[in-house]
Amino acid sequence: MTDVAVIGAGIAGMATAARLQAQGLSTIVFEAHGQPGGCAGFYRRKGFSFDVGATTLVDFEPGGVGGELLEHIGTPTVDGEALPGYVAWLPDRIVTLHRASLAWASERQKMLGNTPAHLAFWELLDRLAQIFWQASRNGVKLPVQNLHDLLRGIRALGPEHILQARYMYWTMNDALRAFNLRDDLPLVGLLSMLIEDTVHNTIDQAPLINAALGITIRGAGLLRARGGMRGFWQKFTEHFRAMGGDLRVGCKVEHIDGQKGDFRIKTRRGTFQAGQVISALPAASSAKIAPSLCAKRLQPYLERDAHSMGGAVVVFLGVPEAQVEGQLFTHHQLLQEYGKPLGDGNNMFISVSAPGDIASAPAGFRTVMISTHSALEQWESLTLHEYQDLKRSVAERLVSFARRVYPELGQQAVVYEVGTPLTYQRFNLRPRGAVGGIHQALHNANQHAIPHNSGVAGFWLVGDTTWPGLGTVACILGSRIVAEQVIHSARTQHLFVPSFAKGGRSHARAYSH
Repeated sequence: MTDVAVIGAGIAGMATAARLQAQGLSTIVFEAHGQPGGCAGFYRRKGFSFDVGATTLVDFEPGGVGGELLEHIGTPTVDGEALPGYVAWLPDRIVTLHRASLAWASERQKMLGNTPAHLAFWELLDRLAQIFWQASRNGVKLPVQNLHDLLRGIRALGPEHILQARYMYWTMNDALRAFNLRDDLPLVGLLSMLIEDTVHNTIDQAPLINAALGITIRGAGLLRARGGMRGFWQKFTEHFRAMGGDLRVGCKVEHIDGQKGDFRIKTRRGTFQAGQVISALPAASSAKIAPSLCAKRLQPYLERDAHSMGGAVVVFLGVPEAQVEGQLFTHHQLLQEYGKPLGDGNNMFISVSAPGDIASAPAGFRTVMISTHSALEQWESLTLHEYQDLKRSVAERLVSFARRVYPELGQQAVVYEVGTPLTYQRFNLRPRGAVGGIHQALHNANQHAIPHNSGVAGFWLVGDTTWPGLGTVACILGSRIVAEQVIHSARTQHLFVPSFAKGGRSHARAYSH
């Protein structure tokens, strides 16, 4: 029997498993796909390596959320391109989103306005971002479910910043209106793009604190690993296995039942036993494979969030390097029209592999990922002909618009492939093809988020549909919280036997029916 079974080898699942393995618990990770990564995964084609979702790692420097993970499990820092920022291409101007705070302050005053209202607005966002980034790094936990959580939150936030918690009840729209800036089209257009990319919601619905963190995410440090997510996962899984962790890819979990100390995980390759279980799958998938353990408790959340899910369309290009030369930055965000809804090509993100990164593309070539958000409903109930037409139309729109940055992009491409919500549903097993967790709003985020504690002793939830939500940094923060609770639970129930006492290897045991 293994100490802990983790379902899903995305970044939340693998980070949690690695933390536990480093602490002496034996872990086994089950992944239905043929490789780890989930929505921070990759695929290979003709010598190119493409990121299928997340293209950057956030806050992976020493002292950051990702940096703390690497230090905790004893693995070296990630080799790659530390982004100095990226470029926002608005309909009527180009704004450089510098990572360096002073350069960014100067740029936004120059390009977005320097009135007293603008300065006061940015001062509020900067203050909230600084306070709550630090609270995240200090291990704040939400939702608050008991006195211990409350005290932990006060310590993480700092008693001197308690009053800032009142902004948890503000949206970004509230902040803009407070400074009479809601009708400032360039400012609102830029914020809308940044918020949709990180919070997956609109100006009117996005919680202010979550939005402030998303808007300042590059200040926390964006890193594209050498070789993209494939390069990151090669190193991470190698280290996990060297610690004694057991990663089973191509091993889909079909059913989980039992109780703490004796959970049974039924897979296509047999049934396994574990003392505790962590589901790092979307909440809907967790409810499906463990109905007796969590379906009833999750049902109100699933009903609430049924219309708060979204998808993405991604164009994957392998192109000659000459097509992406001439730009100082390798990452760009574009908005075509201020007055149109976001998504489906009106806004998009471009990620290009770094020069000289031959782990991502053959010498003389580069990988390009162009992504846009897309509503799930329009991809459902289509005939094959209708699906292919919609897929081609959105892809052509994306590539055409991306030529504002790279005029020759896509010509004579070695690889030209398109991913849609149906692609994520088929290959990533995401329900309906939804990616990135829920659209965060006041009614479903933070104190109202799905908790990591399922309500069943020894059965835990982690990942982008639980708090704090989407993105690599959020999933890693969730992994820290869940790992702490799993270790505490194991110790209090006398289930914690250091792995070195077992020979340093995971002792998962399969048994027949």
